[in-house]
Amino acid sequence: MTTEWGEKSSADLMSRYVSKEMGYGVPKEGWRICLAHEFKEKRKPFQAKDVSLSNFLEHIGLGIRYLKWWYKKTQVEKKAPFIDMFRAQPLRQIYGAPLGGIGGGTITRGWKGEFCRWQLNPGMYHYKTVTANQFTVCLRRGGQTVYQQVLSVERPPTLQGWNWGYCGEYAFYHALYPRAWTVYHLPGQNVTLTCRQISPVIPHDYQDSSLPVAVFVWDIENKNDFALDVSIMFTMVNGSGHKDDKSGGHWNEPFHLEKEGEAVSGVLLHHCPPVNPYTLCIAAREQPDREVSHQTAFSPKGTCSGLWSDLITDGRLDSPTGSSPPTPKGEKVAAALAVGCSVPAQSHNRLEFCLAWDMPTITFGSREREHIRRYTRYFGTKGDASPSISHYALTHYTQWEKSIEEWQRPILQDRYSLPSWYKSALFNELYFVVDGGTVWTELPEDADVSGGVRSEDGGLPAQPAVIKEFGRFAYLEGQEYRMYNTYDVHFYASFALIMLWPKLALSVQYDIAGSVVQQDPTERLHLMSGQYSPVKAKNVVPHDIGDPDDEPWQRVNAYLIHDTADWKDLNLKFVLQVYRDFHLTQDNQYLQDMWPVCQAVMESEMKFDLDGDGLIENSGYADQTYDGWTVTGPSAYCGGLWLASLCVMCKMAKLVANEETYQRYRDILGRGSAAFDKLLWNGKYYNYDSSGRDLSNSVMSDQCAGHWFLRASGLGEGDYQAFPKEKIQSALKSVFDLNVMSFAGGQMGAVNGMRPEGVPDRSSVQSDEVWIGVVYGLAATMIHEGMLEEGMRTAEGCYRTVWERLGMAFQTPEAYCEKSIYRSLAYMRPLSIWAMQLALNTSQKDQTTSAQTGATDGEQGRDLRENQS
Repeated sequence: MTTEWGEKSSADLMSRYVSKEMGYGVPKEGWRICLAHEFKEKRKPFQAKDVSLSNFLEHIGLGIRYLKWWYKKTQVEKKAPFIDMFRAQPLRQIYGAPLGGIGGGTITRGWKGEFCRWQLNPGMYHYKTVTANQFTVCLRRGGQTVYQQVLSVERPPTLQGWNWGYCGEYAFYHALYPRAWTVYHLPGQNVTLTCRQISPVIPHDYQDSSLPVAVFVWDIENKNDFALDVSIMFTMVNGSGHKDDKSGGHWNEPFHLEKEGEAVSGVLLHHCPPVNPYTLCIAAREQPDREVSHQTAFSPKGTCSGLWSDLITDGRLDSPTGSSPPTPKGEKVAAALAVGCSVPAQSHNRLEFCLAWDMPTITFGSREREHIRRYTRYFGTKGDASPSISHYALTHYTQWEKSIEEWQRPILQDRYSLPSWYKSALFNELYFVVDGGTVWTELPEDADVSGGVRSEDGGLPAQPAVIKEFGRFAYLEGQEYRMYNTYDVHFYASFALIMLWPKLALSVQYDIAGSVVQQDPTERLHLMSGQYSPVKAKNVVPHDIGDPDDEPWQRVNAYLIHDTADWKDLNLKFVLQVYRDFHLTQDNQYLQDMWPVCQAVMESEMKFDLDGDGLIENSGYADQTYDGWTVTGPSAYCGGLWLASLCVMCKMAKLVANEETYQRYRDILGRGSAAFDKLLWNGKYYNYDSSGRDLSNSVMSDQCAGHWFLRASGLGEGDYQAFPKEKIQSALKSVFDLNVMSFAGGQMGAVNGMRPEGVPDRSSVQSDEVWIGVVYGLAATMIHEGMLEEGMRTAEGCYRTVWERLGMAFQTPEAYCEKSIYRSLAYMRPLSIWAMQLALNTSQKDQTTSAQTGATDGEQGRDLRENQS
């Protein structure tokens, strides 16, 4: 199913690789790139200056208000704006798979091996390549060093005493998240090194998946007719390249830990800023015929030739005892760890390292509360856990890999229906679950998730069991759009969580449900309208649960562009997710808890049915996730979500045996469906809106979003059908023909808006963008409707564009245009690719199997009534 252009772009990434060595145990599937590759296309981020003149004039008030707010935030408060339209991150085409588990912070390595993106402080990113953080190889024969090389293609102006400039044409990188491989053929040495990077990101695992650690396994292949002694040295700076690296008071110490018959040793790098101190740990496993040595402290400036000479002399480091003194202000300190072994002629050996970090308690930007990270449940909160975490990782990583392989194998081995690009996209896009500024914390003992409305009053338990047991989870809308659990986007991304870590998905839902009943009457200026209104209205789903530079969970709705109380889609997306999650988990207690909240938010939506025809209406910009597009009257997007929500309310009413509520929603659904068809169906697809404006008949790629969620929830047919099947299929065909195949030669996915004559709708800054996460959801909808080939072709365009053409691996943006511009790197929504996998799973199950495994409404309703009693 892979297209010719797809095969060509994939081959381009490896075109400069000159070696025939393919490494040790590197899988076939994944994202592969030669270290000498250079991306030809260089794109720029969307910024304020890119707004067209017509859009600028239309939004001049917004621009002035944003500029005033931005100046106050950056120059007076000295804070980072939650969205910075003037200082967007430039595109750096360098990133590889991040290190670490879920919610404990992340360190990203580039595909050339650099340590280059840091998120140790929760939700706050720091983009700095730390030059001294490297792996170096030393080859010795007959007691003499014959080759010593930093495994980096860079030639930095510092550390001139080291041998830089490894030839990238002899190496390649291969990512299949949560693992990655780098293969180095050492020119002229007949030796190949394969570094395998493993992070403990394991579906349905809520313990090891929380650990802030990664393992590096080095497989050494000696193709010579003589033995070699091989050492690998791992160097690490105490810090992250941030200015506080020079703040003074940081110190290092060696350690050795032996328990359960296994020993590890290494160096602890204690980083001691006044806020969120942490310890980095570089460690190695001690084994027979391996020699572990270290240098506790060295200065990572100047030539640094002393450390280089130390290793080159005998393949080991001096291993001094005792701690280093605290650094004076203005100075940095680094550490080194070396492991050596003998590799016989024509043979193989292995060395094992790990990198761990321990920041057990965290505060967000407001410094109001202290939060405890999830992993501390297993390793304590004292800040002394790095040795134990390292020991655990080095003695358990083989079990992690077994679990990862068992999870991935069925998909990777499907050679007939699943193309290679899809397998790479499916697993590699999961990076954002970990590297989305993600936090996973314990629920404080005094926390009240319910918002003060108790279960008996239609609210939630103060401490729902799922949050007490599995903790609180939050991830950013994007690394540049700094809002946690942005709900209209989570709607798309949530498929990854509910399929792989369902308890975390339910935890998010309980947090959102608790905030629904809360209100914050504080008046604030909303930048789009220029009007003051409350931060949070009652019985309305919040846009987000807060900014990590403030106090998430305590203060929601960091998004102050619009008053999202008027957004039509947030409440609907909550209702749709509640039933989808129940359908996939069969958690009756969850449905019982969420049912009254769903009723409350649906009642809140009723006010938008202005003429009583059963269909809600829109009235401007601030109405939906597509907040840059004017909407007037009922629209395909929100109208479709509304009908789908009515459909699932009917289903849930049956499950809780509430016949009166069922009949009420069934009546509204009947009237709403008729109005929807009358106002929006044009014979081929659903019009963008019903205003009758010149552009109201634009073809919206996401017009079937409501139907998508019904199908993902096992509905959309029979008694629980909101849209005629033939109309959905006609609409999807129109989208494929126009938004996909008539845009950029059919090679860049689906543009958001397309005119029926086959040119993009350029009426707003969003209408001529491609939203990658929306495209994956569209592809899932096509697969649900039996359009497998069209769905795969649609999604393939996005993957090829992002990962192979634009160099945006492990930073998939929210959007790109056909030319020049992208917007918001490293964005949440593309996790929706897991909706494609759900659609594939669903389509492979015949109806007989579904009937056997799924309880009837009556059976499920009986279970709920028993729970309630």
